[in-house]
Amino acid sequence: MKMKQISYLLFACLLYFSACTSQNQEEAKQAPNTESYSADIIIYGGTSAAVTAAVEATKAGKSAIIVSPDKHLGGLSSGGLGYTDTGNKEVIGGLAREFYHRVYNYYQDDKTWKWQKKEEYGNKGQGTPAMDGDARTMWIFEPHIAEQVFEDFIKEYNITVYRDEWLNRENGVVLKDGKIQSFTTLSGKTFEGKIFMDATYEGDLMAEAGVSYHVGREANSVYGENFNGVQAGVFHHRHYFLEDIDPYKTPGDPSSGLLPKISDQPPGENGEGDDKIQAYCFRMCLSRHPENRVPFPKPDNYDPANYELLARVFASGWRETFHKYDPIPNWKTDTNNHGPFSTDNIGMNYGYPEASYEERKAIIKEHEDYQKGLMYYLSHNEKVPEEVRKEMAQWGLAKDEFTDNGNWPHQIYVREARRMIGDFVMTEKEVMGDIPLDRSIGMGSYAMDSHNTQRFVTKDGFVQNEGDIGVHPHQPYQIDYGSIVPKKGECPNLLVPVCVSSSHIAFGSIRMEPVFMILGQSAASAAILAIDKNISVQEVAYTDLRPLLEKGLQRLEYKKEN
Repeated sequence: MKMKQISYLLFACLLYFSACTSQNQEEAKQAPNTESYSADIIIYGGTSAAVTAAVEATKAGKSAIIVSPDKHLGGLSSGGLGYTDTGNKEVIGGLAREFYHRVYNYYQDDKTWKWQKKEEYGNKGQGTPAMDGDARTMWIFEPHIAEQVFEDFIKEYNITVYRDEWLNRENGVVLKDGKIQSFTTLSGKTFEGKIFMDATYEGDLMAEAGVSYHVGREANSVYGENFNGVQAGVFHHRHYFLEDIDPYKTPGDPSSGLLPKISDQPPGENGEGDDKIQAYCFRMCLSRHPENRVPFPKPDNYDPANYELLARVFASGWRETFHKYDPIPNWKTDTNNHGPFSTDNIGMNYGYPEASYEERKAIIKEHEDYQKGLMYYLSHNEKVPEEVRKEMAQWGLAKDEFTDNGNWPHQIYVREARRMIGDFVMTEKEVMGDIPLDRSIGMGSYAMDSHNTQRFVTKDGFVQNEGDIGVHPHQPYQIDYGSIVPKKGECPNLLVPVCVSSSHIAFGSIRMEPVFMILGQSAASAAILAIDKNISVQEVAYTDLRPLLEKGLQRLEYKKEN
């Protein structure tokens, strides 16, 4: 009897331990990676600002880790925006200028000119000059060349990069006394640092750290501006409907419903604020070289009815389809939005800044389908004028760009998302150059440029766009240190060089890629001081910061030559 009881107990124990072992193995399979990493400076983001920040920190002897949601580094600079929005090049210094110098060096090698002879490409006397020979810089380039330059920086300075690592936005940020102690990614990796930097276009780390921010357009009254808020009837470019175009599915019949991509809401009163943001698109790299051209793909959900509004624009006589096929080397383009109905997917991105990752993926996919469908429509639909279709037949996606993504850009153009409300808010007044600043960390000079934010029906019953603004500063302007620093009382160890503290319209100028590189480098200089002096980023003295910026060859003021 006792032997049977012992045998039974042994059998029960074996079953129990077997079950426990199976359960533990299953839990181990489901448990995320729990590795922990630390550095002086943790940079979240894979943008151009992230790279320049890491380089500057490393040059100063600080350890830096880039935690990038993206697999590819460089953001828009390597994501299709090769026709650089420079403004006045004299105020682009430091690592930003070093980037464009390294691009120049690549194009001195004849091997780089695979599809076009070097002498066939150069300064055309229009737009941004491609090459600045005296300064040994090149401002227009192919996406893969830009990405290679960023990767060269990473390799040369032995910078650690973790790619495809997404911030856990539920409970991944650990704060103590308002400071970020660490953050964890969705894979389970934890990153600890002394100073953190949000170098993303979206500002997710900033938001999860409890820092104040804004989404949308402020009313003009908030900062005493003229070009913020609703701007119905204000047209600074040719991105509006030049002729009266009927917005209804059945022309003249409102009961038939509106055509796609037209809002049924009024635009609001001029000068009012709203939660709308300027339109996104992809900066496509197209090729017209027969051996390097991929035909425009037809999206699975392609519906030509989505482009009926464009057909009516063509019918009105509009013929500016190819005005923003800006030439980059090797018979390629940086193709941008142009006209009343183009690559900008107006009004379809309002939820993006605050959206979950899955929601953002859906928004990005909708933009991709829209833009691919547009190119297919222009190439194939009989409502498109024959001369346009004939010209489009010469173009396609560049076969040697974005080769791991079906030749489609890996980065959507997030022209704005969240913007911090920080220690200092850059506004129209500062950007217009009317107010000199005491804490310059770099300069900008491009126009206050906002793409359209909405497409609506006017009181007269026609379709129109709203929000497209382009106002040029009187001269290059300074950017205040406080614009990358949270306000006092908020996160004392975080710097934000991309989603900077700025009004909507001022950000329209600041948001240029060379400026982001400048601000990334300057943010790293501030981080170095905060670490060395064991102080908050808000306590960094400009008298200490400026010498570091000057040592880094940043250009902090503009001296106009006579």
